Amino acid sequence: MIRPYTPADFPALYAIEELCFESPIRFSRVYLQRLIASPDSATWVAEEHSEIAGFTIVEWYDDPVAGRVAYIQTIEIASQFRRRGIASQLLRQAETSARSAGATLIWLHVESTNEAAIRLYRAHGFTHRGHEDHYYARGRNAEIYSKTLNPDP
Repeated sequence: MIRPYTPADFPALYAIEELCFESPIRFSRVYLQRLIASPDSATWVAEEHSEIAGFTIVEWYDDPVAGRVAYIQTIEIASQFRRRGIASQLLRQAETSARSAGATLIWLHVESTNEAAIRLYRAHGFTHRGHEDHYYARGRNAEIYSKTLNPDP
């Protein structure tokens, strides 16, 4: 089940953040709280059997050239819940939120070596748009993917 974030979810979300990312790559508590609290973002939580399995944060902004654009800050799944389609559900929900906010394009960075995530984004129609050296801490590189969001039919 995918549902909107509530403040009571934060400890579980941050525990997933700590499991998914090492310092200095992981978001700080303050930064994650700031992303979640932004009026220009949406945070969605995936639950299985009343346990938080993962989450996504998508934010949107107005670009002077492209118009309203959305950026996926993160999609994170606890290891014991991976390979169950939860990331796909969260990605679809992020796209729906972005579309509802008026975004016509959604994009993201993904670590160049994260093959599972790259397969996920490609399977959902994201196109490779570029590469950024040393985007992440410790000199890790990123790939940039984007997708045009068509209005709901």
